[in-house]
Amino acid sequence: MSVPVVTLIGKSGSGKTTLMEGLIPELSRRGYRIATIKHHSHKGFEVDQEGKDSWRHARAGSVHVIIAAPDKIASYRTIKQELTLAEIAKEVREADLILVEGYKQAGYPSLEVLRFDVGKELIGTTEQRFAVAADFSIAVGVPCFDLGDIVGISNLIEERFLQS
Repeated sequence: MSVPVVTLIGKSGSGKTTLMEGLIPELSRRGYRIATIKHHSHKGFEVDQEGKDSWRHARAGSVHVIIAAPDKIASYRTIKQELTLAEIAKEVREADLILVEGYKQAGYPSLEVLRFDVGKELIGTTEQRFAVAADFSIAVGVPCFDLGDIVGISNLIEERFLQS
């Protein structure tokens, strides 16, 4: 059985990360194991610290570096082409829900995040949008929440994606 995926989409600066920072502990407090995926739209990023052994491994040419400790494991690898969200989500283990920041065109259920100062235009598709979180009043035919309504948004996510 695959892990349900919910994307949080919106323009840069709309509050997606802040909303994720609220949803993760609220859903975790309810007993759910939450995994997250963040889409980075620009090529190249560093997950390792310059000079550390794992960084040195990658710099020497390792195509897949794994750092293992008694309480966590991290893995990163070079890829020839960008993976789809479905390919990435398929690798997630031991989670009840995957919250994704970005990937607006991936075809997964989307919670659209709007901030008045950033723009009131919806960027997702009607078919994907199951709710909106905004700092202004908007009526779009799906449940709408205030950006700070972590409990209300978590209730909806729980009802729609976490009840068997």
